[in-house]
Amino acid sequence: MNGTEILGAWIAVFLTLSIFSYLYRDNPLYKIAEHLFVGLSAGYWAAVYFWTQVQPNLFGRLWPRLEDPSDLSLFQQVWYGLYRGMGFISSAIFPAGGINKGHEQQLIYIIPLILGIMMLLSIWSKLGWFARWGICYVVGMAAGLRAYGFLNSNVIQQIKATAVPLIGDVSLFTVFNGLVILIGTITGLLYFYFSKEHTGWFGRVGKVGIYFLMISFGASFGFAVMGRISLLIGRFMDLIDYAGAAYHHATIWVLIATVILLAVWGFKNREATPETPSA
Repeated sequence: MNGTEILGAWIAVFLTLSIFSYLYRDNPLYKIAEHLFVGLSAGYWAAVYFWTQVQPNLFGRLWPRLEDPSDLSLFQQVWYGLYRGMGFISSAIFPAGGINKGHEQQLIYIIPLILGIMMLLSIWSKLGWFARWGICYVVGMAAGLRAYGFLNSNVIQQIKATAVPLIGDVSLFTVFNGLVILIGTITGLLYFYFSKEHTGWFGRVGKVGIYFLMISFGASFGFAVMGRISLLIGRFMDLIDYAGAAYHHATIWVLIATVILLAVWGFKNREATPETPSA
């Protein structure tokens, strides 16, 4: 067991117990773990998106590797001269000769580059209005693409799934499942039909739809809870492993330190809080 693994185990135990300390109440240990998680996640995904999306797909289309650098037009000489200038800043992002990601040069990608720069200008109050153009483009394109995706997957596919055979060469189990899907779909849709008052037979049918919806929501919630429980079991198993001698009893010592720190913080916080005068 090397020192890096032992140090990682101690850090993992500290962060896990710091998150669990929120069960007591909001405290500085929980805030430390929360801020570390948010900050590291933001930094990690920013780096991943840059090296997997921006650098190969944006810069790789604006400055692809040239097959014959000697045969360049005047515009290309100026364009790749700008690229070489940026290569002095970072040769990893802008390697010599262009970015070899299998793309051809597509100068139309200057538009998303400009929009991305405009979104970065939001950190300056005087130039923040430039970010509206980039945000409008992203939101509009995402809404259009998502609308088509959800229409295809959540609407059309759901309609196809309800069209199940009920007669012919089908088993009794298939017929039963088909009836459940058919009744659940129709009653669920009628429950959300608010142009007619939910009274009489229409109200009773809508109530059947409520039962189907509650069963569906309950199953989804139970599935989510079971997923979180499996993660919780994994953390407990790690805490048990890290309590061994191989990790210098990290769980035990960090637990003791956490309890002591929370006790000291709670005692000082109680002293700092002024007592409310009685009426």
